[in-house]
This record gives sequence, C-alpha cells and structure tokens, in this order.
Amino acid sequence: MLLGCWFIVMTNLVALLAPWVLKHAIDDLKTEINNAVLLKYASLIVAVALVEGAFRFLMRKTMIGVSRHIEYDLRNDFFAHLQKMSQSFYREFKTGDLMARATNDLEAVRQVTGPAIMYSVNTLFSMVYFGVMIYIDAKLALLALLPFPLMALIVNRLAQRLNKAHREIQTQFAAITSKVQENLSGIRVVKAYVQDQGELRQFQKLNNQFIDLNLSMTKTRGLMMASMALLVGLGDVIVLWFGGGKVIAETLTLGELVAFFAYLGMLTWPMIALGWVINLFQQGAASMARLDLIFDLEPEINDGKNTDLSLENIRGDIEFKAVSFSYAENQVLKDINLTIKHGTTLALVGPTGSGKSTLINLIPRLLETQEGEVLLDGRPIAEIPLAVLRSSIGYVPQETFLFSDTIHANIKFGVESASLEQVEDAAEVSQVRADIHDFHKGFETMLGERGINLSGGQKQRTAIARAVISNPKILLLDDSLSAVDTYTEEAILKRLRDIMRERTSIIVSHRISTVKDADQIVFLEDGQIRESGTHHELLRKGGLYARLYEQQLLEEALESFDMTEEVEP
Repeated sequence: MLLGCWFIVMTNLVALLAPWVLKHAIDDLKTEINNAVLLKYASLIVAVALVEGAFRFLMRKTMIGVSRHIEYDLRNDFFAHLQKMSQSFYREFKTGDLMARATNDLEAVRQVTGPAIMYSVNTLFSMVYFGVMIYIDAKLALLALLPFPLMALIVNRLAQRLNKAHREIQTQFAAITSKVQENLSGIRVVKAYVQDQGELRQFQKLNNQFIDLNLSMTKTRGLMMASMALLVGLGDVIVLWFGGGKVIAETLTLGELVAFFAYLGMLTWPMIALGWVINLFQQGAASMARLDLIFDLEPEINDGKNTDLSLENIRGDIEFKAVSFSYAENQVLKDINLTIKHGTTLALVGPTGSGKSTLINLIPRLLETQEGEVLLDGRPIAEIPLAVLRSSIGYVPQETFLFSDTIHANIKFGVESASLEQVEDAAEVSQVRADIHDFHKGFETMLGERGINLSGGQKQRTAIARAVISNPKILLLDDSLSAVDTYTEEAILKRLRDIMRERTSIIVSHRISTVKDADQIVFLEDGQIRESGTHHELLRKGGLYARLYEQQLLEEALESFDMTEEVEP
C-alpha cells in the first residue's frame, strides 16, 4: 500500500510538468520560434507522458494487486470461519445468502481496498495541481473552487441514499441466490410436482425486484455523476470568463491561462472520481457490515480453556450421564444414562422423533450437551480437542451427502493418503465395490451434485465405505442401511461385524434385522430410554421392542405372500 502511494505521488508530480511545458511553448510563440524549439517542447511533453504513464501503470498494478491479495485472504478467512460454525448457524442462515456474501459482498470490499483507496489518495495528492493554480493566479483559483461546496453537499446527500440502496440490493441478491440454489438442489421435486412455472413466476418476481433496486441505485449514481460534471463545467465557465478578461487586460499570459485550464482539467477527474469513490466506500461499508455479521459470530462448539491439547488418541469408552437436550422449547432427550464399553456395539431403535440421531450427534459434538455430560474414556468430551475427537470417529449421517467428485475421492475423503487398494477394501466391506466396477470408469466415475447419478442404496454404501476407510475408534451409523435390501444389508453387517469387534460402534435403525446382533439394544421413545438389553432379553420382556419385532415379522410375512395365487371365491 505504501509503495502504491509512493507511485501515486510520483505520478502526480511528473504530471505537473506537461502543462508547464505547454505554457512556455505557447508564450514562446509570441517571440521568435523555430522548428527546433517546437521539437524540443514536443519531445519534452512526450517524455513527461511516458514517465507519467510508467508510474501510473505501477500505481494501478500495485494498488489493485494488493486488493486482489486482500480479497484472496478475506475469502479464505470467510470460508474457514464457515467451516468452524455449528449446525445451529446453518439453520439460521441460508446457503444462498452465505454464497452472496462470499461473492458480491467480498467484491464490494475489494473495490474499497483497491480502486477506492487508490483514487482517494490520488485525489488527495492531486491537490498539488491546485497549488500550482494558486501560484499562477490565486484569485482565479479561488473563483474556480466556487462550485465545490455545493458539490460536497450533493455528494453527501446522495451517498447516504447509495448506502441504503446497496444494502437492499445485496439482501435481494442473497434471496435470488437462495432461490436458485434451492431449486437446483430440489429440481427432481419441482419437476415431480409440476411446479416449473410456479417456481419460474416466483423467481421472476424476485428478479424484477432486483432490477428495480438496481435501477434506483443507478439513477442515484447517475444523478451524482451528472451533478458533479455540471458543477465542474460551471468552474470551467468561471475560469474562461474571468481568466479571459485577465488575458485581455494583459495581467495573465495566454500560456498561463492554457496551463491553468490544463491543471483544472487534471483536477476535474479526481473530483468526479471522488463521487464514485464515495459510492464505493458506501457499498463496501454495507458489504463489510454483512460480512462482519458472520465474522463476529463465534462457533457454539469449539475447543475451550479446559481442552487438553496434549491428548492425541482416544480409546472409545462412552458414557452419558443424565443427558438432556432440547431444540428451542422442544425437548428431545430426557435424562439419558448410558454406558458403551470400548469394542462393543450399541443399537438404538424407536419411533421417528424419539431422539436417536440427536443422541449420536452429541458424541462428535455436532450438537453440544445442554444438561448432564458425555464422557469419553472417563473425561468430559469438551476436554478432548475437536480435531482429535472427530478424526477418531467414522460417521454416516442419516442424510447421505456425496461431493461432486470421483467415487474414489468421495470414499477417501478425510484420508487423503489412502491407496486405491484401501479404497477398494472399504468398498468391499460396504458391498458397493461390484457396483462401482460396473461403471465405465470404475472408481474414477464422476458423481453429479449430491451423487445424483447413484441410487439411494449406492449412496449409503459409498458413505459407509468413507466411514470405514479412516479406521476410526468409534463408528456411528445413523440409519445408514435403510435404502438397501435385506440381502445386501446382511452381507454388509457380516463384514462390519469383524470391524466392530475392534471399535465402539453405535447403530441407529428401524429394522430389527440390523440391530439384533448388537451387544446392547436401547429402545428410545419420547426422548427417554424405555428398554435396554440384548435382543433375546428384550424379546423375553415382551415390551415395546418385542411388539416392534412382531410387527416387522408380520410385515415380512405379508410381503412374501404370493398375491398372484388364485383365491377361491
């Protein structure tokens, strides 16, 4: 920045010379002059222009280059900050809104750190032109400044309107971005419900509002620029009238008047640019306020002052002590007491909304415990560094997410050093290897957004492979076999059992067939543990678990019944 400012100073100092050379050239026309003298003056003007051009190039290259580096750092910081935020943050802010801040708002801030600062400094140092104008004729210089107070008043009034307009535009742009992002992500639902035209009408409405806001700001900006150009022109008229009179009266030479006009012209652009710069500062301030709103938010879940940063490994013993959790006023877990020993498998079953997913989300601290505490290896989970905790957990969430990358890259996500052999072994465990080899490019097959070119079962099995390849101490499977058939499920579970013997595993499922071999089964209902035990123990009790088992047996019997057989009337 300082180097750029030095280039600005040198640009303006060198630019001072051209009108002064022109002054002497015109004044010398009254005396004896020849081609050699004219060539000398022309050469001087060309030389000044070349040197000034070189400094102006370096000025722009340095200052604009700095702004690009700042934009680069700021975008990285913004993305890194988003990575730290917890789930509650993403429930509050829409994806499209965050994307708008990471694009349009960051560009507006870059304009401030580059062009706005550059032209502000340039305007400040261009006042040296005014100093030369005073040297030529102080009274004429003061007369030329008469329109400037009115210019400052107009700029101040219109800049406030521009600030408000820019805030509204950025908010509307975020709404448009959110609308597009939601529609593209849910395009199959939109088409399935034949809502193409309805969504188009809603988008057109948002787009029209965006156009109206932009046109309003353009009118304000145009009014500002036109007003400044008019006032600058008024200054030219004043100089021409009074300066021309001085030339006639021979108190000012023609060369001095021409030089005066040249300096006034050189001062005109910085004055007009001042209005544009104020506009950039207003937009940048509005955008930085939107970015600061995100930067100022601290992640709810992070490493605290009690975190043992020296801890590098965990064993995997988990204990819930009187744990309760609520979403707003809706309590989903109530006084949960549960112990899961290292190397054992816990299964969670129960009706939808009973708190199963919430319970396992407390282990990697995707959600923070509100009442009670979760212990890992006998210590509060908050004392374990997040990086150590989460790198020790293989997690397959209920909603499978795959990236728009190759299948190979999706499976080894988080374990970049994994070899192709390890990737294939993990795929074999999840019984997706054969499916992948059926694709033309195998593991190098590119996936569409959210893995749209895979079936639901293939997505789940790919996600299981991703969880297994990291060789985690704790394995969390949140209803991750719901989209596969019972035959494939049994094959996956058979392979997983060997892996589960060496680690702590928690399986969430609605199928009894998935959980029946677990070391411990917990039946959750209304956020409370209603029953706990092994498969056979719970069947002997004849309670909620047994009723669920009998219901599923009946459903399987009905599904296997051959409805094609003829039935006598």
